[in-house]
Amino acid sequence: MTPPAFWQHDGLLPRLLAPLGWCYAAATARRVAMPGWRAPVPVICCGNASAGGSGKTTLALDLGQRLQGVAFLTRGHGGTAIGRVDAADPARFGDEALLLAQVAPTYVGADRAVAARQAIADGARVLVMDDGLQNPGLAKDVSLLVIDGEAGFGNGRPIPAGPLREPAGVAAARCTAAVLIGPDRTGALAQIGALPVLRANLVATDAPTGERVLAFAGIGRPEKFATTLRAAGVEIAGFTPFPDHNRYTEADLQALQAQATRLGATLVTTPKDAVKLPPGFAQVVGVRLDWEDKAALRRLMPVP
Repeated sequence: MTPPAFWQHDGLLPRLLAPLGWCYAAATARRVAMPGWRAPVPVICCGNASAGGSGKTTLALDLGQRLQGVAFLTRGHGGTAIGRVDAADPARFGDEALLLAQVAPTYVGADRAVAARQAIADGARVLVMDDGLQNPGLAKDVSLLVIDGEAGFGNGRPIPAGPLREPAGVAAARCTAAVLIGPDRTGALAQIGALPVLRANLVATDAPTGERVLAFAGIGRPEKFATTLRAAGVEIAGFTPFPDHNRYTEADLQALQAQATRLGATLVTTPKDAVKLPPGFAQVVGVRLDWEDKAALRRLMPVP
């Protein structure tokens, strides 16, 4: 989905929808209060308080590259399968699951405890959850509240009046630390109390610096991709946003190719989008986290 613009600003419509938001937050509170299964291996959750992209998958990938014996758990948005991700059968798994599976074994399923048991049976020594802070099925040893510094918590209201799955302070109370990605431009840190904060910035990898590009992205906040490219010195001749988890049609691809030809530009996109595209259709520009204090991150981890 594409988040409605009013989620970032308070006003009449959010106030009218507020009672529904209170009901949504109350339902979330009842759900997260349920006890979860305690795995015999450490469980690290990369979650957030709001719907949409905040950098959870980017953080999960970062941790997966730092820790030994990792398996990823994810719901698998956009896919139809459950169980271990098979990269040879991409149509049955969501884009984020396919991206995670390039780094470590990845298990898809709404029931995180079932997925965790399968991962452990396959030899996983630490589980990293991409999302799932509001899913009570699996007890967490470390929960990281991921915050997109540019978007913050929007208008601060629960769905459908705003972007929040639960109030930011309530989510923070269950977390070990927050991970702020980029500068805090909305005052989000003031809403999470005394929760420790780890800071990181997005840095483009394999960016075509100095080239003229037509960029496109179907992620939680597509404009973040454009911002990252500009910061890397890429000349953006055009930018086409798509909804999160977009399934690209032949018409989409033809339109992008035609636009790139008109602009004399190279097509570039994100790794999350690339797993759903024909090989070589566009140049892939990834991102990594540049941590201000890597030692602080290591101290939080329940494993060496």
